[in-house]
Amino acid sequence: MATAARKPHIIVFANEKGGTGKSTTAVHVAIALAARGAQVSALDLDHRQRTMGRYFDNRTATIKRTGRDLPIPRHTTHDGESLARFTESFDALAEGADFLVIDTPGRDDRFARMASARADTLVTPMNDSFVDFDLIGQVDPESYKVTRPSFYAEMIWEARKARAKADGSTIDWVVLRNRVQHIEARNMRRVSEALDQLAKRVGFRIVPGLGERVIYRELFPNGLTMLDSGEFGAMGLAHVAARQELREMMGALALPEPVPPLFA
Repeated sequence: MATAARKPHIIVFANEKGGTGKSTTAVHVAIALAARGAQVSALDLDHRQRTMGRYFDNRTATIKRTGRDLPIPRHTTHDGESLARFTESFDALAEGADFLVIDTPGRDDRFARMASARADTLVTPMNDSFVDFDLIGQVDPESYKVTRPSFYAEMIWEARKARAKADGSTIDWVVLRNRVQHIEARNMRRVSEALDQLAKRVGFRIVPGLGERVIYRELFPNGLTMLDSGEFGAMGLAHVAARQELREMMGALALPEPVPPLFA
């Protein structure tokens, strides 16, 4: 676990497009790490929607209402304006933490860019759509071959170079395939092939994420995750499948520090 002199592993969830399941995934990762016994902090940079912050508020209310001992990270929400507050919040949450999970707005934002530059693991969730793929790369409309990286991919590339020059470390960029439909389709194959091409050019990893399931929306009002669902009622096949998705995603993210297996 972390000591006072140790820097936490910073996980930033960033995508300038909304509707990719970014906040839901960020919350599940934060809770999964906390459930393993890690010291976890969380920073919500989207002061308008504040999805992560509201999720943890709902979780706190559930803990008070039920008396359940549920893991919950230290967390705060940035005001979206103050550089001083961003720095103070970042430093306070980083102190004593093993992991700092940061959720960013689904739009271009200067604090999101700052957070991404500090990331150890940068997670970009996307749906299986060329609308989402356009954020990181462009394709030929007939062959669907990648023609060039996008501005966002180039920005991450520059951030990684600057990080390596500054302290010799690197940003592990992960593209998370979220809300993948459970039916094989031509479009899904094309997106997958385009991602493989672009990954070789700009150096990101492709990781399976969370599926499109109603259960995630149902858990939000109580601030619960798939880790908690078994404690609050019987689990159906959808719950079991969703927990397996979460297990596979956590394994594929390859976050540091060996810990006991999840869902033992």
